[in-house]
Amino acid sequence: MFDNLSDKLQRVFKNLRGEGKLSAENMEAALKEIRLALLEADVHFKVAKQFIEAVKEKAMGQEVLTALSPTQHVVKIVRDEMVKMLGQHQARLRTANEPPSVYMIVGLQGSGKTTSTGKLARWLSKNGHSPIMVSVDVYRPAARKQLSILARDLKLPIYEGTPEETKPAELARGARKEAVQTGRDVILVDTAGRLHIDEELMTELTELKEQLNPVEILFVADAMTGQDAVKSADEFHKRLGITGVILTKMDGDARGGAALSIRAVTGQPLKFVGVGEKPDAFEPFHPDRVAQRILGMGDMLSLIEKVEETYGQKEQEEMQRKLIEDEFSLGDFRDQMKQLRKLGPLESILGMMPQLGPLKDLKNAKIDEKEITRLVAIVDSMTTRERNNHMIINGARRRRIAKGSGTSVQEVNNLLKQYAQMRKMMKSFTGGGFLGKKLGKLKLPMGFGS
Repeated sequence: MFDNLSDKLQRVFKNLRGEGKLSAENMEAALKEIRLALLEADVHFKVAKQFIEAVKEKAMGQEVLTALSPTQHVVKIVRDEMVKMLGQHQARLRTANEPPSVYMIVGLQGSGKTTSTGKLARWLSKNGHSPIMVSVDVYRPAARKQLSILARDLKLPIYEGTPEETKPAELARGARKEAVQTGRDVILVDTAGRLHIDEELMTELTELKEQLNPVEILFVADAMTGQDAVKSADEFHKRLGITGVILTKMDGDARGGAALSIRAVTGQPLKFVGVGEKPDAFEPFHPDRVAQRILGMGDMLSLIEKVEETYGQKEQEEMQRKLIEDEFSLGDFRDQMKQLRKLGPLESILGMMPQLGPLKDLKNAKIDEKEITRLVAIVDSMTTRERNNHMIINGARRRRIAKGSGTSVQEVNNLLKQYAQMRKMMKSFTGGGFLGKKLGKLKLPMGFGS
C-alpha cells in the first residue's frame, strides 16, 4: 500500500538532507519531484497542484530555510498537508437519534459492495452495535445469495424477505420492521449496482433514500481502478449525496491515487478501507496514520491496536519481559509467527513499522502462509539448545536442520536472518510501548534525521 509513493518521497527527503542547507532553488527541485511522485501515484492532477502550492507556501518561509534542521521542517509540512488532503480527522459513522440507524451501501457492480456490507456488519458487531443486513438487489439473485452466505459465515442476522416482497423498498421496510422487533440498532442495506452509472440506477437509489431516510450513504469504490473510482464517487455524490466512502482492495493498490484524491475531489471522507479478503481485513480510515505510513514513519498505533485485540494481557507482559531481558528465543519467534497469522497479512503488518534506520528494509520481507509452515518445521527440527541460543547454529547444524525439516540450508539461513530482524524490531519498540503499553506513551519519529 502506497509503496511506490513512499519510496519516491523518502528519496526526495534524502536528497534534501544531502544538500546540507536548503535554498529556494533546491526546494523548487524537491517540490517538482514531489509533484511528479504524486502524479505517478495516480493522484488527481488538481489535487496534486493544490497540495504542492500549499507545501510551497509554508516551506519557502524564512523560518524553514534558516532552521537548524530544515529538512525535518519540510517533512513535517508535507505530513501536515497530506493529513489535510486525506481528511484531517477520522470520520466516524453517524447514528440516528432513534434506532435503528439505516446505512445504504451503494456503488458500481464489482466494486465489493456485498463483501463490504458483511465486513462492516462484523466491525459494527465487534464495536458495540447489533446490525442486521438486507440485500435489496432484486435483479441479481446471486448477490442476495452471496450476502446470505456471508451472514451465515459471520454468524450475523440477515433479513431475507418474504415471497411477496419483490421490490427494493418492500425488502427495506421488512428489514426495518425486523430490526425494531429484534432490537437491532443498525440496518445495512446492500443496494443493486450496475457496470456503469445510469439513470435507472440513480432513480431507484434516490427513491430508496427518500423512503429509508438513511443516516449514512456509503459509496464502495475499488482502489485498483484509481481515478475512475474517484470520478464515480463524485458522480454518485452529486446525484445521491453520499456521506462517506469505503475503499476496497487497498492492499493491492501500490499507488494509492484514489485514497489520496477522493476526499479532495468529492468533499466526502474515506471512512473504511478493505485491506484483504478475510472478514477482519477491514479498518477505519485514519488520515494521520496513513500520512505517517506514506512518509515512512509507520503506523504503530494501528499495529498496537491489532496486537491488543489478538493477544491476552498476560501474553503481552510475558513477551515484553523476554524482550527486555534478552530471552526472545527461536521458539518464541516460531510461536509469534503463528500468532501473527491472526493479525492479518504479514506484509501489511511489516508495512506498519517505521521504514527508518535499522528497520528500513523490513517492508521488503516477504513472508506468506507456506513460509510460516516451513518456518515452523525448521524450528521444530532444532534442538532445545539451538532454539535457546541461535549463535551455536554453525554450518553442520544448519545442514542437519535443513535435512530434518525437508528444506534447504538457504531457507534455514533466511529464517535466522528474519529472526534477527524481528528480534531487533521488537526490542526497538519495547521501551516505547510495544505489546501492551499505553498508546499515549508511544513515541513516533517525526523526521528523517538531521
